[in-house]
Amino acid sequence: MPSLDLSVVIPLYNEQDNVQPLYEQLSAALDALGKRYEVIVVDDGSTDDSFARLRAVHARDPRWQIVQFRRNFGQTAGMAAGFALAQGAVVVTIDADLQNDPADIGRVLAKLEEGYDIVSGWRVQRKEALLTRRLPSQVANWLISRTTGVRLHDYGCSLKAYRYEVAKGVRLYGDLHRFIPALASQMGVKVAEIPVNDRARLHGKSKYGITRTFKVFVDLIGVLFVLSYFNRPLRVFGGAGVGIGGIGALILLYLAWVKLVIGENIGDRPLLMLGVLLLVLGVQFISTGLIADMVMRTYHEAQDKPIYHIRTHLRTPPADQD
Repeated sequence: MPSLDLSVVIPLYNEQDNVQPLYEQLSAALDALGKRYEVIVVDDGSTDDSFARLRAVHARDPRWQIVQFRRNFGQTAGMAAGFALAQGAVVVTIDADLQNDPADIGRVLAKLEEGYDIVSGWRVQRKEALLTRRLPSQVANWLISRTTGVRLHDYGCSLKAYRYEVAKGVRLYGDLHRFIPALASQMGVKVAEIPVNDRARLHGKSKYGITRTFKVFVDLIGVLFVLSYFNRPLRVFGGAGVGIGGIGALILLYLAWVKLVIGENIGDRPLLMLGVLLLVLGVQFISTGLIADMVMRTYHEAQDKPIYHIRTHLRTPPADQD
C-alpha cells in the first residue's frame, strides 16, 4: 500500500549538468503542491559525473533516493526500477533533461483527480527538428493509437502520471516504456491527455535519433501480440495452423479424388508438393502454439526475473513530512 502522496520517477543517463537545475526546479514545483513526496532517480549506468552529483543531492535532501545501475540497461529498466520502489499513491515520470517542465506536474495531477488512471503529457509545440524528430514521432503516434486503440497524440512524452495500482501492475521489459498506456489498457484504465510545455535542451546531448522510430515500429508488433494473444498464444498460432493446414488438406483430398476416381497420375504434379507442405506447416504452427501456451503458463507461475541489476541504492527511510 502507498505510504506517500506522490512518487516522481526519473531515469537518468549522462546528465551531470542537469542534476542541480533538475533538483532546484523539481523541488520548487513539488514543494508548492503541499504533498508528501519522494523522488526516485535511477542512474542508468552513467559514465560522467552524474552519480556523484546525485549523491550530493541525496545528502542534502533525503526525499531524493538514488538508484545506480551496474551498467546501462535502458530507459525501460530505469522506469521499472522506479515503479518497483515507488511508495506514492500517484507515480509521476519525467525526463532528467528538463525538456519536460516540472511546473506542469500540478496540472497533470489535477487532471488525474478527475477520475482518470493515467494522464499523459502532450508536447503540442515541440522544439526538436521537424524531419528527424517531430515528423517520425507523429507517424509513430498515429500508428500506435490506431493499432492499440489507446489514442494519444504523444506517446513519447515522458511526463505522465499513474495511479499506484497501475504503476505496480504493468510489467516492463525490452524497450516498452513508451507503450505503458497501451499495455495498461488490459487492466481497464481510463486515460487522458493534456497539453504540456516542451522546452529546449540546455545541457548535454539527446540520447535519441531517427533509429528510435524504427525501433518503435518493431516494438509495436510485440505490443500488439501482448495485447491480443499474450495470455492465449494458441489462438494466433493454432488459428494460422488450422487455416494453412486446412488448405493443404483440401488440396490433398482433391488430388486423392483425381487419383482414385479419375485415375490420373498425380506424382509429378507441383500441387501435390504444395499440399504436403501446407499440411506440414499447419501441424508445425499448431505445435508451436501448444508449446507457447505451456511456456506462458510457466511464465505466469514462475518467479519474476529482474531486467536490471542495482549497484548502489541511496535511500533514507521515509519520515513524516509537514
